[in-house]
Amino acid sequence: MTMDARTSRQIEDEAAAWLARRGGSSWTDRDTAEFDAWLAAATAHRVAFVRLESGWAGCARLKALGAGIPRGTIPARGQWAAPTPPDRAVRTAVPRTARAARLAGVLAVLAIGTAIGLGWRAWFAVEAASYATAAGEMRTIALADGSFATLGPGSVIDVRFTRRDRGVALARGEAFFTVAHDTRRPFTVAVGARRAVAVGTQFAVRRDPDEMRIVVTEGVVRLELQSAHRDAAAPSTLLTAGAVATARANSVFVRAGSVAEAERALSWRNGYLSFHDTPLAAAVAEFNRYGARPLVVGDAAVGQIRIGGNFRWSNSDAFVRLLEEGFDVRVDRQADRIVLHSR
Repeated sequence: MTMDARTSRQIEDEAAAWLARRGGSSWTDRDTAEFDAWLAAATAHRVAFVRLESGWAGCARLKALGAGIPRGTIPARGQWAAPTPPDRAVRTAVPRTARAARLAGVLAVLAIGTAIGLGWRAWFAVEAASYATAAGEMRTIALADGSFATLGPGSVIDVRFTRRDRGVALARGEAFFTVAHDTRRPFTVAVGARRAVAVGTQFAVRRDPDEMRIVVTEGVVRLELQSAHRDAAAPSTLLTAGAVATARANSVFVRAGSVAEAERALSWRNGYLSFHDTPLAAAVAEFNRYGARPLVVGDAAVGQIRIGGNFRWSNSDAFVRLLEEGFDVRVDRQADRIVLHSR
């Protein structure tokens, strides 16, 4: 069972109290029995007590090593005082109550430091992972916060979640995200200096060499462009369900449409590429995102042919046969590629 930071802090406080009481003058056999029962109640109790006891012993050791050195002076390396042999030791009587008070003060400092460390770890704990798909592979991943990411073929994402935020970097390709609702931690997908920020929604992000495309099918996504000035607010655009946004170097183009139209733009999730009056050059570029054997546009004329329809991205051979039989396209099938020429 994993304890939260608050429970750990309580145990540290209890351990500090026991250590302070044990060094006092009023320690009894009953205290010993209660202390032994507390230690036996949980492994975490024993661990906390041993850690604080070791810390206190270390403080005493440092004090002994510094004996005889004026206050405020940092001794040079090798000049720490050696412990006085037992037979020459000068013992000064210190009331047990005073020692207990000093011990309690030091333990309080140790407890505060421990609490700060636990709080820091809880706030900035990182869950990091990377996921990738090969050409022709599609994969759905369950993320640590309950969200899901569906990666298109040839895609890579780097995930970094903390207790403050949820960050994903799209290094290559395209991914569709179903985001678990969490108003305290926005969900951010970054492509270079651009970020798509959501709380609980569904949207896709695609990375191309010169642009980023966002398709929203549910909820609202905020598209941000990182400002060149750290203190300046980042320019942003709100995208609602049905919107398709294309962000380039210094511009954002948004096409508002229906959710059904946005879903068609994401037909790759169902294994299809959808074209409507699309230049063949653009269709070939889409197929090359998914297939292992690239298609090549052999001349400008063939690249300008307009096509439409739904095609399986895993079957580029069928697409090429359609071009060969239904259009003025000559196909040159080579070992490592397929070249398309106009007749």
